[in-house]
Amino acid sequence: MKFNFLHIVAIVAIILFGFSFSEEKFSDPNKEKLLIEVVKYVVEKGHYSTLDINDDISEKIYNTYLEQLDAQKRFFLQSDIRQFEKYKFKLDDQLKDQDLTFFNLVYETSRKRINEVKLYYEEIMNNSFDFSSNEDINLDFENKSYARNSNEIKNRWRKQLKYSTLDIISLKLGDSIKVIDNKTRNESMSLIKKNTDDFFDYVEEMDRDDWFANYINAFLNQLDPHTVYFNPEDKDRFDTNISGKFDGIGARLQKTEGTVKIVDIIVGGPIWKDKLLDVGDIILKVAQENQDPVNIIGMKLDDAIKLIKGPADSFVTLTVKKISGEIKDVLIKRGVVELEELYAKSTLINKGDKNYGYISLPKFYIDFSDRKSRNSANDVKNEIIKLKNNGISGLILDLRNNGGGALQTVVDMTGLFIERGPIVQVKSTGNRKQILYDKDPQVVWDGPLVILMNKMSASASEILAGALQDYNRAVIIGNEKSFGKGTVQNVIDLNRFISNSSYDLGALKITTDKFYRINGESVQLEGVKSDIVIPDSYKYIFNGEKDEKNPLQWDKITPANFDKWAKRDYLNKISSENQSRIDNDDYYSLINDRAQWLKDQQSNKTISLNFNSYNNFLTKQREKNKRFESLNKYENTLNFKLLKTEKQYIMSNKELLSSRNRWHRNLTKDLYLEEGVKALEMLSLLDKNIILANNDKLLK
Repeated sequence: MKFNFLHIVAIVAIILFGFSFSEEKFSDPNKEKLLIEVVKYVVEKGHYSTLDINDDISEKIYNTYLEQLDAQKRFFLQSDIRQFEKYKFKLDDQLKDQDLTFFNLVYETSRKRINEVKLYYEEIMNNSFDFSSNEDINLDFENKSYARNSNEIKNRWRKQLKYSTLDIISLKLGDSIKVIDNKTRNESMSLIKKNTDDFFDYVEEMDRDDWFANYINAFLNQLDPHTVYFNPEDKDRFDTNISGKFDGIGARLQKTEGTVKIVDIIVGGPIWKDKLLDVGDIILKVAQENQDPVNIIGMKLDDAIKLIKGPADSFVTLTVKKISGEIKDVLIKRGVVELEELYAKSTLINKGDKNYGYISLPKFYIDFSDRKSRNSANDVKNEIIKLKNNGISGLILDLRNNGGGALQTVVDMTGLFIERGPIVQVKSTGNRKQILYDKDPQVVWDGPLVILMNKMSASASEILAGALQDYNRAVIIGNEKSFGKGTVQNVIDLNRFISNSSYDLGALKITTDKFYRINGESVQLEGVKSDIVIPDSYKYIFNGEKDEKNPLQWDKITPANFDKWAKRDYLNKISSENQSRIDNDDYYSLINDRAQWLKDQQSNKTISLNFNSYNNFLTKQREKNKRFESLNKYENTLNFKLLKTEKQYIMSNKELLSSRNRWHRNLTKDLYLEEGVKALEMLSLLDKNIILANNDKLLK
């Protein structure tokens, strides 16, 4: 039996992978034991690397799971840990035998401690904090021991809540006031109480399946950082994220004080189009077609969302309490809701007498259930065509914070900028290698090209940037290097391995391959290095994939055969000249100083809880931070304009115009764009000189 799996780089492509599973193996009705067996089987057969499940792995699972549950050591007691430690080297055997003894013990203990802490917390918040006493809080949780008794737990919570309240008070008062007034104190404590109430509400909504998912992931985390179990709700969210759309009413919901409140209305969705509901409305009941309404007050948010969402063109009736207090029934026809913030969008950049194109791409998206629907490669192609019709002299493609997406869309998108050739190499288990090619000779954009990246540009972004860099086709501008995720995942529906079961086991995102640049090098850990490096404020405290636990290692394979883009043999000149200017610029030097300052702040683990001492500490920090204030006031010299084809539509829609104006304002504060345009100007000038030189040769 063979199954089609979805290949993903950060998220998804297609490959055939053969599994078979005997139905008799799943006679045990216990869902958790069944899930362990299926996950273990898929990992053994499908993961890129092998993992011996032994005592060493058992200890790592144990440590990972406890860190997941209580990283700040504010719940478990030392007596709990002594009970747990009996199983530290037995979890490998328990996984093999589908033994839930350890999980059951930790689960029951966790629930007990959470309920106890909730009582402590409520008692603490009913009393006022003494900010004149001389005490401090230790934030070095990693080296802190677990509490010996409940009094220590209570004291840790008291200090944490006091610290949170003190921080809010200091922000409200600033450094000019030395006395806490009752109003500020009460408002600050009220805010902290609400935030902590929300935390406990969230924990209480977690059911046993959620806790068990964490346990499964503590095991999977030992394989690599990107192999993850999705319970059914997480799988739905994943599908929405990769496709950029879902069927529903077009609202973002939040659980507040036991009620489901509308906190955002999605532009283009059903309730936005018909102006049916407003932000702040509270949903009380949900009724499907020809069914009685279901009261959702106090219901788990995920369960309420399941009732509200539904197939496009179906109807749902919501009983809502309006902001005015009016209660009314609202009939809504569900539709396809597209999350525009995940899709490619473009604008014109004007500088002098030149227009340049700018495309923002937050994700490499595709809907695998509907191949004819929009995807990122086609959308970027269409944006390029619209920009060309506006007479652009160069193009900037922004992949900053783009964590990846569908592999095939990367291949198709890279092909928009080259004639034909290899794009990426993929190596699977058993050292099987496949080269993915662009076979379409059409070039949609052959002019000057800049790619913007940062440390959060990962996976599919690194494939595209790496390929265009290897072809000498684009200038890469960004942090020193990108994220460094060079692995490919499959998303596997675990229900394919069982039949005649009422269980929904969810899905597994599993690392099955590594990808390599066409020059043979992996981007794993090392990322794609920028041609022009712009310092950023987090350069000393964030290292991408290198910060993850258990990442796969860097290696390289044989390069693919490819020809460089002949028109761009002067990229080194552009890179070196721009880099020299940046390295000697006082403004960029100041960014580097702030990065060092932020790194130094992380080493401060002991904080005073005395108001005067804490306020003095903040005053000194503010004084030091004043040196960097100019960095927050930066504005570039660029102008941003609507495209001809979209101007009338956007200008006629108040919400869209407001959103686009807000985007343009943010772009004026973007340092990367300024550097991108400078690089395009140099590319255009060198292009022009080469054309003139070639024409001169022809005349001679």
